[in-house]
Amino acid sequence: MSDAEQTRQKIITIAADEIHQHGFQATSLSTILSRCGISKGALYYHFTNKLELGYAVFEENFIPLLLATWQPALSQDDPIEGLCDFFTSMSDSMVCSEAVCGCPLNNLCEEMANVDEGFRLRILSMQQKLNALIVDAFTKVKGDLRPELAFGQVAYFIVATFHGSTSLSKTSRNKELFQQVIAELCHYIRALKK
Repeated sequence: MSDAEQTRQKIITIAADEIHQHGFQATSLSTILSRCGISKGALYYHFTNKLELGYAVFEENFIPLLLATWQPALSQDDPIEGLCDFFTSMSDSMVCSEAVCGCPLNNLCEEMANVDEGFRLRILSMQQKLNALIVDAFTKVKGDLRPELAFGQVAYFIVATFHGSTSLSKTSRNKELFQQVIAELCHYIRALKK
């Protein structure tokens, strides 16, 4: 990887952390510059403005991380139990700072979907990709699942409930509430089986 590519990646990584901690609109380019140890010109060599940097963080950091996080659970022979294990493990291992800060991707979606059309379209694309992963996993085991299920709707419900639970955890600062919602979500997911 060239020096320019390394610098670009460092900017994206630090910007992702700043966006997670403070939100996109409150994230300061000056702080990113300081943390990266680069000049304003170096930043603008890679990104023409803050919005372009935000898009890069979303597309190159948050989306691949989200899909890679869900993929192992959905790739298992039993994606129902894979999802429940994934959710339970996440709720058990969540530290208080994560409960307070919430999911970085979910935070960005909530903040920017109604503010910027470019973000809204990227968020929609990301949601469709995750939905397709879940639908594909369920389609592979459809013989084990209730026949009346509409997998696309089920997938959106699972994702909406999961992301809603992270928002609830953030606003309540209550890890136990998150764990209770996750337990109920797993009850729902297991009930998808015949």
